[in-house]
Amino acid sequence: MRFTSAATFAGLVSLASAHFQMQYPAPRGIFVEDDEPTFCDGYTQAVSNRTVFPISNGVISMNSEHPSWTVGVIVSTAQNPTAFSDFNNSAPAVQFFQTSGEGIACFNIDLLKSGISGLVDGANVTIEVVYDGGDGELYQCADLTLSSTITVPANATSSCKNNVTSQEGNVTSTSSSAAAAATSTTAAGGKSSAAFRDATFIPGVLAGLLVLAGAALSL
Repeated sequence: MRFTSAATFAGLVSLASAHFQMQYPAPRGIFVEDDEPTFCDGYTQAVSNRTVFPISNGVISMNSEHPSWTVGVIVSTAQNPTAFSDFNNSAPAVQFFQTSGEGIACFNIDLLKSGISGLVDGANVTIEVVYDGGDGELYQCADLTLSSTITVPANATSSCKNNVTSQEGNVTSTSSSAAAAATSTTAAGGKSSAAFRDATFIPGVLAGLLVLAGAALSL
């Protein structure tokens, strides 16, 4: 019985430590679970084979391992961004929003409408997806070359279970209610943060885990 309780608790800890994986555009490198809490999942150098990406009407496809989560996108116009400070954190390319659903999720990103300087046809840029399922922020990056003529490949969105629509910072979800956008700020060289995420997700997750862990250990 004690073994069962311990196994149950281990399962809860595993759930709280779930991650996400970018599907499109291609991330900088192969997903490394232990490095995802760090800048660009541990990949500090831009790749040479950048993804040619639509400057308008783009889509990000990712796999979420959390049932409820917050996500946003920041962008850098530096040719080889190597730190959080190289990204524009005052004006996210996609405002932080809350949604729900495990599995493949897709949401819109329109870099042309973002108003961020330097996002023009032919520019080399890097986006960083910032994801929080309630147990801390996780990061993955994609190095892009922007194009006004290319469109999103059909196979990039064919497996989406959760479609989220974003237009000029206004976000709505087709599968759940979306929260108001959170503001992301970064200290010099530090990680981005959002008070909205910290105030809503982390206390709830910890409280839920403590209740479930107590119930499991009492068996």
